[in-house]
Amino acid sequence: MPIPIPRPFRGIIPPLVTPLAARDELDKEGLGRLVERLLKAGVHGVFALGTTGEAPALSLAARRTMIQETCKLAGKRLPVLVGVTDCSVTEALAMAEFAAESGASGVVFACPYYFPMSPDRLLRWSEAFAEASPLPFFLYNIPSHTRNAFSLDVVRALAAHPNCLGMKDSSGDWAGFASLIEMAREFPGYTVLIGPEEGLAKALEMGAHGGVTGGGNLAPSLFVDIWRAMRDNQRATAYALQETSLFLSREIYAEDYIPGLKCALELAGVCSGRLTEGMTPVSGEARERIRRALDALPL
Repeated sequence: MPIPIPRPFRGIIPPLVTPLAARDELDKEGLGRLVERLLKAGVHGVFALGTTGEAPALSLAARRTMIQETCKLAGKRLPVLVGVTDCSVTEALAMAEFAAESGASGVVFACPYYFPMSPDRLLRWSEAFAEASPLPFFLYNIPSHTRNAFSLDVVRALAAHPNCLGMKDSSGDWAGFASLIEMAREFPGYTVLIGPEEGLAKALEMGAHGGVTGGGNLAPSLFVDIWRAMRDNQRATAYALQETSLFLSREIYAEDYIPGLKCALELAGVCSGRLTEGMTPVSGEARERIRRALDALPL
């Protein structure tokens, strides 16, 4: 049986990179090292097949392997979330079914991309998924990647569904985030998670319950410590640690977020740095800069 997701779900839930051994072939040993690294640091859950996991660029077979392996490695020790974003409700539900059969605790879906979605159309799509999903779900707002966004009215309507756990917000819209926090108070147990790790301390101070921090693949203890400091009302400590997290943004992600993060994980001996096709690996002086940054990482 999967581990039930607390309501609200508090803590750090890193969105896993997808380590690749070859095109569309999972680096299973690397994934094992990565998951153990996160669990040792005290993360509260893991999220497979999000943006950081390059999910849209993976085949369905590779996504299913990633789900199976992640659940096998972590599913009996902490909640596993699985991204099921798709333009087709049928395909999203098929992936949710597979996640449930593999032992995942919940699923996450962003707005369908490609076709413009009015609020009414998006609500109908989401309700169709919610009614048939075998697992509880989080909404995922990332309009920079999907072209569409969940409006607050749509979020409120879906929050009333018993299968809805909450929302991960990666919009970068702080005014909208504040409105989301306010709305969440209407629904006991509703979870609000922040995506951009550079704003984790600020989001927690505003009332967020946790973060889905990509840098947690590389420095999981750092983000767990920020969350714990805010939980314990140690605001100055949390913001000091947040400054350390900005070092990752400046030095590791400077060229490009996912290539930089995967390069750093490879240099750290965690997993393969191979990328899905279309992304450019970090090389030359940029790679050496990341190597120097890892040596200087103030952790």
